[in-house]
Amino acid sequence: MNDAPAAASDGVGQVVVVGLGPGPSELVTAETRAAIDGVASRYVRTADHPVARQLLADALDVGALIALDADGDAAYAPIVDALAAAAGKHGEILYAVPGSPLVLERSVRVLQADARVCCRILPALSFLDLAWVRLGIDPVESGVRLVDAGDEAALAAAASSGQGPLLVAHVHDHERLAAVRTALAATDAPVVVLSRLGQPGESVAETTWVALGDGFQPDSSTCLYVPTEATEPAGGAAADAAGAGYVRFHRLARTLREECPWDRQQTHTSLIPYLVEETFELVDALQALDLDDPESERDVVEELGDLLYHIEFHATIAEQAGRFTIADVTAGIHDKLVRRHPHVFAGVEAGDAGAVVANWDEIKRAEKGRTSVFDGVAASLPALAFTEHLMRKAAKVGFDWPDVAGPLAKLDEELAELRAAIAGTGGDVALELGDVLATVVSVARHLGVDAELALRAAGIKFRRRFEAVEALAADRDIDLRAADLSTLDALWDEVKAAEPSG
Repeated sequence: MNDAPAAASDGVGQVVVVGLGPGPSELVTAETRAAIDGVASRYVRTADHPVARQLLADALDVGALIALDADGDAAYAPIVDALAAAAGKHGEILYAVPGSPLVLERSVRVLQADARVCCRILPALSFLDLAWVRLGIDPVESGVRLVDAGDEAALAAAASSGQGPLLVAHVHDHERLAAVRTALAATDAPVVVLSRLGQPGESVAETTWVALGDGFQPDSSTCLYVPTEATEPAGGAAADAAGAGYVRFHRLARTLREECPWDRQQTHTSLIPYLVEETFELVDALQALDLDDPESERDVVEELGDLLYHIEFHATIAEQAGRFTIADVTAGIHDKLVRRHPHVFAGVEAGDAGAVVANWDEIKRAEKGRTSVFDGVAASLPALAFTEHLMRKAAKVGFDWPDVAGPLAKLDEELAELRAAIAGTGGDVALELGDVLATVVSVARHLGVDAELALRAAGIKFRRRFEAVEALAADRDIDLRAADLSTLDALWDEVKAAEPSG
């Protein structure tokens, strides 16, 4: 370690590193005040600190030198370069940081390891000392773990270990808050929010993750205390593996976006066709799932992964644009599911699945501020699914037949109107055909059948049978393109009869 007092020699400058404490000037030590008065060349990690504004108004703020496009220690290299150059020039400089120099101040750690300087570290009061007092705990006896909200790996490790309470520091903004919530898989568990400790406007508030909603505004002084009962890992080793695996996957998505020429060119819009394709490939895999065939499960795993990559891809694009991150996505869906399952997390009674759906719809309507029953139905859904959604929404307010007899009778009526349109004595053929299809969707809904999946299954069956017709024709040296309709019908009937069921 090079934090012992030493004089500059052989071109190595000395940096006197002092801590400005959590805020009030009366908490600054006499030793630090003497150093501030005794060193002429002075630098601060940030000028946005009460003591820096009061005692170091003429110091140079080096915080803006942080390399925002770098990770870890590399982000602080420009600060260390500037301080080393100044120490080499002046022989001795003062570097003042918020709180205590060796408590969650990475620039000091990087500076200590730099051979161009010799550091003299003066201890100081940190925000932690005030936090323990406000929380009324002994951190050693309580086994409190301290984590920086900006350290994804440390957050993931703390979440997976689940041993003892947790104090998360540097929850600067909503992005970091979302990352913490995601890492901890936080539900409606208790959490204590500490802000501006030792400063005017100090706040120590006990709340829950759910209550910590959009109205909460974190800042550079915010930290979170999560009690033991809120940090127990869910799922044990499986949860550990899931968390570690997703962090690894998340980093890969970033790397591809930054280094692959094709990935760099993509936008939210350009990815839509691929997203749709991957979604239907997953549907195919799910429909082909056979619990007695492990290979079919592997197909589902692969297609789920492809779809998950698209979610991560879109989040990465947004993150690079400074819009939102995957942490916002996961925190958003997590919190929404907690809000919409009050029968699980808030003691609301829901005796059956119907009550759950009713609660969900009511909560959703209140959240979205919707006025029409059709608000939220995606216009880009496939036509059959779009129509089914519209009809189901209308049925919830009573606009529906009581049973399947109603839409079956309507289907006869719509078919008659289609025939009239085809004969030239009725309306537009396309519109009448659309009415027939819509009525078929209504019949399917009353029978509890998904019209989209039913039509897809019929298409798959048609393909299977016609491919069998092709094979049969090839075996008998029949040219399908030259064969007449009666020959094709005979082959079709033969294939159909050979199947276990029609």
